[in-house]
Amino acid sequence: MTDWLAQVKGFGVTFGTMFKKVVTEQYPEEKKPTAPRFHGRHVLNRHADGLEKCVGCELCAWACPADAILVEGASNDDSEGGTGRFSPGERYGRVYQINYLRCIFCGLCIEACPTRALTMTNFYELADNNRADLIFTKEQLLAPIQEGMLPAPHPMVAGMEERDYYQGKVTRATDEQEEWSRSHKRQNEELTGTAGDVSGDAVGLGNTGTRGASPTEDAGGVVQTGAVSAPSAWIGESR
Repeated sequence: MTDWLAQVKGFGVTFGTMFKKVVTEQYPEEKKPTAPRFHGRHVLNRHADGLEKCVGCELCAWACPADAILVEGASNDDSEGGTGRFSPGERYGRVYQINYLRCIFCGLCIEACPTRALTMTNFYELADNNRADLIFTKEQLLAPIQEGMLPAPHPMVAGMEERDYYQGKVTRATDEQEEWSRSHKRQNEELTGTAGDVSGDAVGLGNTGTRGASPTEDAGGVVQTGAVSAPSAWIGESR
């Protein structure tokens, strides 16, 4: 008798849930919003004039417990005929890749970033049938160009130092930066024989060139949502 009661008691949870209504989430047709601080796909943020916040320090790569991040820094070169300036700092991230086959979305890379260049979005649909497509490059991780921004490289705002950027003193690209971008775009087109329109949108002053839905920004200019473009294969040394 005792054994029989024990067996019935063991099925208590089964019988208790057997007649309950089954709740099925209709994913992907119906998607529930994620938590505000959800750890999703990464994004590399820009300053208000379009320069990149990443300074190529590689602290995020060192902090990653899964060894999923590859960063190769390079020096900004403002000299005539140089590669140009990509960030307000001395250096910038020339190569930036995240291997989402290894990433565990712990957020330690975000904590390690000294410039808040790297943040995480609410985007979580990263499944794919190709391993190479889950290795995201810098071009895919960079935040889209917003109104008032210019795509790097271009000079810093005249009279501003690196710390002024992080203190929020730069609010948008200046006329001098716009003219510099137009002139260099025209020079490049003449060299390559692809001369065309050099209007404001052509150098990134408008919202053209964004990938997918436009992201939103918080008070600190950090992108909270992102869009994904077609990934390319892992570049550089094996991580």
